[in-house]
Amino acid sequence: MPALPTIKPTSIGTRGLWIAFVVLAMWFVSLAFLLHYPLHLTDPLVYVFILLQMHLYTGLFITAHDSIHGVVAPENKRLNYWIGFVCASLFAFNNYKTLSAKHHLHHRHAATHDDPDYHDGHPNFFLWFVAFAKEYISVVQIILMAVTYNVLKLWFPWENLVAFWMIPAVLSTFQLFYFGTYLPHRGEHENPPHNARSQKLNHVWAFLSCYFFGYHFEHHAYPYLPWWRLPEARERVEAERK
Repeated sequence: MPALPTIKPTSIGTRGLWIAFVVLAMWFVSLAFLLHYPLHLTDPLVYVFILLQMHLYTGLFITAHDSIHGVVAPENKRLNYWIGFVCASLFAFNNYKTLSAKHHLHHRHAATHDDPDYHDGHPNFFLWFVAFAKEYISVVQIILMAVTYNVLKLWFPWENLVAFWMIPAVLSTFQLFYFGTYLPHRGEHENPPHNARSQKLNHVWAFLSCYFFGYHFEHHAYPYLPWWRLPEARERVEAERK
């Protein structure tokens, strides 16, 4: 394998903070609008809005993920932590500390039996997803979701809560697993310790599919890069291989 290009950590100032703020603001504004949207299953916009909300949920998770790597607000560790905590909590009450601990294990032991994100000997997509989900979904999380749903439906139609608050979170979970775990880490690898591959160079598709997280080899090789700098890294790695 060709030597990797050198991409050193550089100061991003407050840029990561502003990008995180935009993602959070878009999720809140979109959800506030959609919880009042007239829901008719014959309305094609309903399905467009579900996909949009799914994409914004994925943005929440990717922001929490960047917080785990300390690149949302790198000059303010407390603020960086709280942004990650808020984003993880808004995504179906994910436990930020659990995510952080297991994600660092994933980087240390990628695609091995010590990797909490790796399959347990059953590489089939659905069996792997079940094993993956069991690592992160807790009884407390389910209870919090149930309580929140029953409180929110006092003010919002239950149909809208299901369509625009619950279903997009489930779809986003599959999206994150498929593009961020299954495709990059399935099968055999010849690039330890990263044990990851990237999707083809296509920035539009890479953003729409998973906020450039499909450039997964680059993420493992340069974990200090925020998600919005992965395209640059992908281009440089691709150029080095030619």
